[in-house]
Amino acid sequence: MSSSLTDPDAQFIPSQEQYDEPLTMSTSMMDPEEVVTLLTNASLIGNTEAPDTNAIWQRLRSSFTLRDLNSPLISRHEQWYAARPDYIARMMARANRYLYYIATEVERRGMPGEIALLPMIESAFNPIANSSANASGIWQFMPATGRDYGLQQNWWYDGRRDIISATTSALDYLQKLHNQFGDWELALAAYNWGEGAVQRAQEYNRRSGLATNYASLKMPDETRNYLPKLFAIKNIISNPARFGLSLPNINDQPYFAAVSSPRQIDVELIARLADISKEEFLALNPAHNRPVIMQHHSDLILLPVNKAAHFLSNLDSYDKPLVSWQSYRANKGERLDALAPRFGLSVEKLKSVNGLSAQQSLSTGETLLVPLHGDRSEAGNEVSAFNMQRPYQNNPQTAKTALKSPVQKAENFAKLTQQNQLNNLSVSVNQITLDQTLTISQPGDDEQY
Repeated sequence: MSSSLTDPDAQFIPSQEQYDEPLTMSTSMMDPEEVVTLLTNASLIGNTEAPDTNAIWQRLRSSFTLRDLNSPLISRHEQWYAARPDYIARMMARANRYLYYIATEVERRGMPGEIALLPMIESAFNPIANSSANASGIWQFMPATGRDYGLQQNWWYDGRRDIISATTSALDYLQKLHNQFGDWELALAAYNWGEGAVQRAQEYNRRSGLATNYASLKMPDETRNYLPKLFAIKNIISNPARFGLSLPNINDQPYFAAVSSPRQIDVELIARLADISKEEFLALNPAHNRPVIMQHHSDLILLPVNKAAHFLSNLDSYDKPLVSWQSYRANKGERLDALAPRFGLSVEKLKSVNGLSAQQSLSTGETLLVPLHGDRSEAGNEVSAFNMQRPYQNNPQTAKTALKSPVQKAENFAKLTQQNQLNNLSVSVNQITLDQTLTISQPGDDEQY
């Protein structure tokens, strides 16, 4: 899994809420098939005592079992994190939603507690993180590995971003790697680099008469720094004061519950019936690519534990249509400016809702999302916020600096990329015209780590 991605901006994070009230539900308000599944031990749900706000950190510290890694790189990463308290704060604010569930699953499987910290170095707990290598989600699954572990990926849904499914698959994969290599250091290196790459490195060492343990293998810089990053985070959590940092209060109790929902329902309506923000819904349900749930891959949604009963009660009394959008299979070559008015949309809105390029004028035969009835111009503004097809790094707010660089000569293009340290710029010179202005986003200190 690749950890080279853009760190999320603070604007993604909604205000942190505390859920101190225990969840109590009357089964009379629920349809038998709309069962609320609480992803934790039942004994914790009924606990009316004030939670120990430091308990999650105490539990994690007591679960750390990996032997200390002897690497000078650990200190370097400790210093990097310690110098960026805002980065740590944003990452921990996102972790607040997921850490209890992941730590509980890791503990249930008898795995080292450090495994629960992996999303911090994989994605900084950004649920919609996309790497340059197309890894996605908090566990940064590559497409092929995700499919191997049952994570479906299609136009509607990307299981690599599903909090529950991806966590289950990641822990399954890590346990498989541990069984294969018999060593957590090698297993973690394989999770980042690939099991085949680790096997080839071991075989090379065997032929050369060298040891085949983690420290003896020749590996790329990203993998060589992978475990030191994890141990740096572990050391910070073990003793934050040593690094001049403080950890936020994260309750050692469930943040969310899984609720069975109708197979077809607008995402905006779910948020409204649950009385939560769109941002909160996205943070808990990032796997859904479209503003309407209309597929058979997952009928469970995650909601804050104190909103689940509220949602089911409101859903039971809701007497209006649950869906206002439909899928439409456009003909290849169909003009978008002719298609959009048929559904009461402007061309710009049709492209925005479906994540199409602003330059695209003809359909490629793709499936499009269009209004079910009438004009949806106002709803389109709301829907575009739920569209998860746009890679997060395309958001201009993720860049600290944007440079405007006009292209004056063809031979200047190589110089321009060198000056702005664009080592992997994937664009053809033939796509750039004379005097075109390129916007070059430069990440700040707390990004691309």
